[in-house]
Amino acid sequence: MRQRYIYISIKECHAEVGCPIEVACERLHVTRSAYNKWASGKLSRRTAENEKIAKKVEEIHMESPDKGYRRIDDDLRHDHDIHVNDKRVLRICRARDIKSTVKYSNHGCTRQAKNPQYLAENLLDRQFRASQPNEKWLTDVTEFKWYEGVEVHKIYLSAILDLYDRRIVAFEISGSNDNPIVFKTFDKAVKGNPNAHPLFHSDRGYQYTNRTFHHKIEKAGMTQSMSRVAHCIDNGPMEGFWGILKRERYYGRRFTDKQTLIQMIEGYIPYYNTRRVQRSLGVLTPLEKHNLYRAA
Repeated sequence: MRQRYIYISIKECHAEVGCPIEVACERLHVTRSAYNKWASGKLSRRTAENEKIAKKVEEIHMESPDKGYRRIDDDLRHDHDIHVNDKRVLRICRARDIKSTVKYSNHGCTRQAKNPQYLAENLLDRQFRASQPNEKWLTDVTEFKWYEGVEVHKIYLSAILDLYDRRIVAFEISGSNDNPIVFKTFDKAVKGNPNAHPLFHSDRGYQYTNRTFHHKIEKAGMTQSMSRVAHCIDNGPMEGFWGILKRERYYGRRFTDKQTLIQMIEGYIPYYNTRRVQRSLGVLTPLEKHNLYRAA
């Protein structure tokens, strides 16, 4: 793949300024026979395969520039039935100068309760695996900014994630980081999964330590669990989802109106659930993983 660009340079140099092929090959450290083979159009089977794969890689990158070589490889397997290893995809990406967008640090917006009405033990205890859907749910709230001139505005996203298939069970968007956004998210999740009685884990934000919220959890037949103070890793997969969403659709952009930002979030979550494959799920989407369990 990398040699291809050298050969193209030799050909252009010869055509434009009359540089002898032998001299150009010598200076660029390639053999004349290799150049002649390339120039004849008779590519080796491996090279021809790489060219075919490279076209698909570029298509995936154009559609989703945030994807690194591992996620591109996953898409090749899942969507195009092309089975190659990560290293080969990495070589192709390097040859075509394909790079994912930069990952930024995520800063949470959790407001710890000064006088919590209810505290739960950390029953999840970083056991981030589940044997079936609706066994363990994680939740949190994060913030997004949009700009009106120099004035900064914020909206908040509350979501619930299932640890078995990593799907987003329910979400709610609001202009306020308050009790209603958390309560509405929970109500949506219960309505969509009336027979679910998971371990329900959160941080110690004031909404989750609210006595009313604890009563809602008890009424739904769930058990409440909370992270320890100043231990974000206790809610790691939820924090990880925020990082994925923001890296792929939010960081590096400047939203100048509220509706566009809301549309981005509302569009991304169905994409994440139904189209974004994850290697930890066996190169499946969250919904595919969920449906496979149901079918079994």
